[in-house]
Amino acid sequence: MDPTQNSVIPYLTVENGKQAVRFYVEAFGAREVESHATPDGTKLIHASLSLNGGTIMLSDDFPEKTAGKSRTAKALGGTPVMISLISSDGDELWKRAVSAGATIVMPLADQYWGDRFGMLDDPFGLRWSISVPVRRPTPAELDAAAREHFGKA
Repeated sequence: MDPTQNSVIPYLTVENGKQAVRFYVEAFGAREVESHATPDGTKLIHASLSLNGGTIMLSDDFPEKTAGKSRTAKALGGTPVMISLISSDGDELWKRAVSAGATIVMPLADQYWGDRFGMLDDPFGLRWSISVPVRRPTPAELDAAAREHFGKA
């Protein structure tokens, strides 16, 4: 990626960065672009992955650099952020992720908004969605389906 290019890149803090890289390669087909370990080789200072046409960066947690506080999703009790993967073969991607150790939060299924969609938690406490566009409902169809799904509020 050209460093002068404008972009938004998620930067994940995980426990066991090397294991996280292996998981993302196995589960989602990521490609490791670069990684830099601490001098003793025990932790990742930085890793960059190419995933689904985008970039994800990550590093190990270094609580000693953040006033003794861990910054992983697990240490914080979860995350309000979900990373969304849009795929033409969501069922295969789903199987790979579950086989690699992801936990199902919301099963992959056809949803009222027109996508085949499901949510997973990875072994590092981060939430992922897999989505396959199936059809695009009209705004009226979407409103009606939302009213049915959520009830008349």
